[in-house]
Parts: sequence; C-alpha cells; structure tokens
Amino acid sequence: MITTLGTLEEAAKELAGNWQDFDCFCWHRKYDLESPEAWAIIYTHNRDSGLLDLSNSEAIAEALRPFAKGDDSDVVFESHRHWAVGHVDGFSIRVFKEGQITEAFRTYHQLSLRLADYPVLDEEDYSSREYEATLENITDAAWRLKRKYELPEDWEVQVYRWLSDHEDEEIENTDDRGGYPSEESIQRAFDALDYERT
Repeated sequence: MITTLGTLEEAAKELAGNWQDFDCFCWHRKYDLESPEAWAIIYTHNRDSGLLDLSNSEAIAEALRPFAKGDDSDVVFESHRHWAVGHVDGFSIRVFKEGQITEAFRTYHQLSLRLADYPVLDEEDYSSREYEATLENITDAAWRLKRKYELPEDWEVQVYRWLSDHEDEEIENTDDRGGYPSEESIQRAFDALDYERT
C-alpha cells in the first residue's frame, strides 16, 4: 500500500501522474480521460495480501465510495493483472480538477496520515477478519482429528473459546493470516470439551 506523507500539496504533486513511471505498465483508461496526468493509481492489496492490508483496503474503499459515483467520478476502483502476484487491486483517483486538489484526494491523504500514525484503520473489521481466519485455520488444522470425534455444529467456535481461555498463544495471529493452532492443542480442547470419540 502506498502511504502519502508530507503536506497535502506535496502529496498531490508527487502522486499525480504516478502511473507514467510504472515499469511494464499500460493503463488503457488514460485514453478515456481528458487529463490523465492529473490522475494517480493507488494499489491497496493483491492476491496474497494479509488480513491487515485487506482490512485497510476495505476501509479506504468505504471512505472513497461516495467519490466513485456518476459518469465523471473522481475515483474508479480497479483490478490489474500481474504475472508475479496474480492481480493487484486499488483505485485510480483524480488528484487535480481545474487546477484544484479534489476532495477525493484530500480524503485519501487524510487516511494515509492516519496509517502513518497507526497501522489499522478499522479495529473492529480487522479483529473480525482475524477471528474468522482463525476459525478456518482451526478447521484446517483438525482435518485428521475430526474423523475421530462426534462434533457439535459449532465445534470450531467452542475450540476457539477453550484455546482463548487456556492456551491463548495457540490462536495468536503471528503471520497476519489468523491464529493456526497445533493439532495437539486442538486434541486437548476436544478432550476438555468432552467430545465423544467415534
């Protein structure tokens, strides 16, 4: 993710037309624009992005969505394919309009300054993503054990809660992909929760 530091005016001058400096890049939308050099392309995430980038990109998209309406909008959400990372996603944003910095770019710049101070734009969203990813990881880590027990419908949630209370280090999000507990810790949770063996 590109974070734009400095004053609003410095950031605007730095990013307007930034796509012209990209290596091996062709932006077909430039042919539809009256002043393509007044636009910037900002990438927020790619195919392999972690939970934090995905959360922040959604917060940025939410803030910029009002500027993406209409036929002559100042923001266009984009997804570009790349041989190395599969795809990169973000948006193009009009930095200058009739010589003035757009409100859309002002909003993006404010978000960039917030990210420079603290890396999470929406704590609730990020926590929710961590939780959901950890539940999926619990399911994955227990693929062998599951066949040996009679499990209730919400067993992943119950295991998560047990680990949270007794072995919280097992569900710590260390790689930004959610917690991934060991099979042994899940076994202990199953036994402590009195799940019947098949």
